[in-house]
Amino acid sequence: MILLALAALAAQQQPATPPPPGVPVRPLPGAEPIPLMIAEPVAMAIAAFDADGDGTVTRAEYDAGVRKSFETVAKGQSAIGYINFGDWSERWLGNRNALPSPFEVDQDGDNRISLAELQDRFELFFIRFDRDKNGSIVRSELLTTRPQPQPGARPGDGENRRPQRRRG
Repeated sequence: MILLALAALAAQQQPATPPPPGVPVRPLPGAEPIPLMIAEPVAMAIAAFDADGDGTVTRAEYDAGVRKSFETVAKGQSAIGYINFGDWSERWLGNRNALPSPFEVDQDGDNRISLAELQDRFELFFIRFDRDKNGSIVRSELLTTRPQPQPGARPGDGENRRPQRRRG
């Protein structure tokens, strides 16, 4: 009898399940909205450059990571084409269309990307993500916050948009 009562009580106390992916978590009524924290695709690559797993990407790890990421696709060649850059992007950024695009990395416009060109573009990322300018990047520096969408809001609400033309 006691076991039956305990089983019934356990069935009533189901653990809270998180909302499905893509469903925003709503703050309590009257509370400030919780900003979304996201990681840009390039931030995911930078986090993967943390060779010793201590949560900090040193400048040496960063430079070695950029070189290694290039070499995994170049396979001994001095430059890669845009299709191979798409392979690099899918592997290290998570998507073939993630930024940086091959057009912004290919500085000389020869439709090929050299290690030096990739390193030059990643130099700008290091400067941007090393917010405290201490020569290394920690996980918190790789996060970007965005405002939480408001319930019932549509994409573009609150932005300056051209008025819709009325038909008729």
